[in-house]
Amino acid sequence: MATLSKFAVCLSDQFLQHSPLMGQITQIVSQRLDSIQDARVLTPLMNSIFALVSPQLRDALFKKADFLLDQTNPLHFNNPRRVVQFLRNVKQIHRPLLEKCNQLLLQNVPRMDVEHISIILGLYHSMQYNNCDFRLAVRQRLMELVDTSTDPATFTKLFASLGPLGGQGVREGLESTALLLADELNPHQALGVVETMEEMQCRNLQLINKMVAVLLKNLETYRSVEITRITQSLILLHCQNPQIFSRLRAKLLHHLQGSVYPYEVTMLTRVLSVLPSPRPDEAVLSRVNAVIPQCNLNDLNTYAMVIAKWIRNDPSYRHNTSSKYVRLLQTLNRCGRERLHGFESLDGVLEEVKCLSGEWFDEMLLEETMVTMQKLIDQVSWTNVHELGVYLTRTNYFCAALMDRIASVTIENIDKIHYSATYSILLPFAVLNYDPPKAEEFFDVCIQHFTPYISSLDPHLLVLFAYALALADYFPEEVVREIFNVDFLAKLDAHLETFPDALNMRIRLRLMELNRAVCLECPEFQVPWFHERYCKRLQKRANSSISPAQQQIHKMLGDVLGGMNCAKVGVLTPYFYTVDFELVLDRHLHPVPYSEPIQLQISESGNVHWQSGSADRERTELPSGARRIALEFLDSKSFCKNSWHMKGEAMMKKRHLEILGYHVLQIPHFEWNSMELSTEDAWKEYLRKKIFSELP
Repeated sequence: MATLSKFAVCLSDQFLQHSPLMGQITQIVSQRLDSIQDARVLTPLMNSIFALVSPQLRDALFKKADFLLDQTNPLHFNNPRRVVQFLRNVKQIHRPLLEKCNQLLLQNVPRMDVEHISIILGLYHSMQYNNCDFRLAVRQRLMELVDTSTDPATFTKLFASLGPLGGQGVREGLESTALLLADELNPHQALGVVETMEEMQCRNLQLINKMVAVLLKNLETYRSVEITRITQSLILLHCQNPQIFSRLRAKLLHHLQGSVYPYEVTMLTRVLSVLPSPRPDEAVLSRVNAVIPQCNLNDLNTYAMVIAKWIRNDPSYRHNTSSKYVRLLQTLNRCGRERLHGFESLDGVLEEVKCLSGEWFDEMLLEETMVTMQKLIDQVSWTNVHELGVYLTRTNYFCAALMDRIASVTIENIDKIHYSATYSILLPFAVLNYDPPKAEEFFDVCIQHFTPYISSLDPHLLVLFAYALALADYFPEEVVREIFNVDFLAKLDAHLETFPDALNMRIRLRLMELNRAVCLECPEFQVPWFHERYCKRLQKRANSSISPAQQQIHKMLGDVLGGMNCAKVGVLTPYFYTVDFELVLDRHLHPVPYSEPIQLQISESGNVHWQSGSADRERTELPSGARRIALEFLDSKSFCKNSWHMKGEAMMKKRHLEILGYHVLQIPHFEWNSMELSTEDAWKEYLRKKIFSELP
């Protein structure tokens, strides 16, 4: 078997993964798997035969690799690396095995060189797997290797690995070295540097222009996929060199005209569409027409976005509604529906819809996608509940039947589900504000399943998990106390330094919202509110303009209440909620006018009181029997896509405003914009009833 393993690697190196000979090797491995007792024999074999393994053999290889990794010297880190490569190749994220490999790799980071680190980070990136401890260890190791990585080959790998993880100072140093080495880079290395610059959001014009010159010099050597990667990166880097874009466009068109593979035609067409051009060439349209019937849903979605760009950029479209674009859209519609109707596997549906963009094509097929999924509802199992949960959350589509099925399958199979998957399983229930049958049991089994592993979860994932639970009004004490301690928050800060800016900001916002929820709903935990300065900075950057709908409602509130000064717009509360409209009614339900700007404040004892801007009119509480009312306008984002079912964030805000002493009244957009309220008198009557009749 050791000799067979070496022979299989030789065949792979000659691109014979699908040969009959490799098929014979796969059969031998299946028959003699039990005889393999060395991970150094098994792991190269796994990656040589990956394209030919059956699901049964794949699972048997997972089990065997898991066993042999426990028997192997942990210093032999190429074994877990090859197992990760196999997981990537078969597109099956076996979480326990992946976590075991990551732990072994993490132990060996201090012994790794730049090349090994680059390979592992590349595998993790392609699997969309991130482990914060590994990222921090790798960053430290790479910074130790900076001074020794001076040749073009090693530096290119260092640049690609350390650039996205390093801080501003590290990035500037790497960019300076890249500028010095640019002329020594070969075509492949130059492409790697440019793609990393895009990931780093590099704005070093001198380096961008230098790399453009290097790319121009080597442009004839690149294959079609590399031309598309170069074009994408230069566009995102805001390159201003028309010469290279002209040549890239010519190259893309040349490759497109000679391509017969649907995936390649799709890729080339998508990139061509982002280059400036008045209208697409006939050759492009002809090729697109030819491949659309062969495309999967993800490719069809790409064409939908491309055609939308063509329509926006082609002035002749407005005068020719039965144009080539309309025919293409009709073909897309037909092919998408035919493909959906042909699915017999829920896993197949989930695989193709998970990358859809949420734009026209996705929206057009959404109802039928849900019909197809409900037709295949018996195939919802413990292996795909998390994927289904992610899809329902992303689409904001409320489907009680599918969510009930997710809950029942999870309760029955919780011991088979990896603890990290419980987040995506719970998320649609929290975001879409839905309690399935046995809701208490469902949330409890999920919480109990992941709680023993809270110290193993990446800090940012634990924050997201706790926020999702807070949306659903669950606050497990062990989880809250794990997050709100100094050591955890310091660890979270360190990890966030290695994240892209957008994700960093999202996690910090969720931490603030979780902090606010815990302070308001669980004062017994005595968690301090420490986001005051953070919220003030956010408030300064926020656009505080009043929307046309708010202006319209405010004017009518003035007529209903007897004066514009009886309602305030955009009032900021403690813990930095913004109330659309605030008003006060006395015990007789008469409006109390505001003569001065009024702010809600909290006393040292924690009680809510109100205070005007004028010292002689100061008051610490409302007049006896008076009520402070928050009138909230709920736009479409507050509701599920296919119904008037209110989502979790709107419900949580309502809970919190009530804790702060408000009576909360809500104006759903579908009521305000309905045909029944098409006159000013009807709107005023609606507001009058809402304010004076709906109060308890």
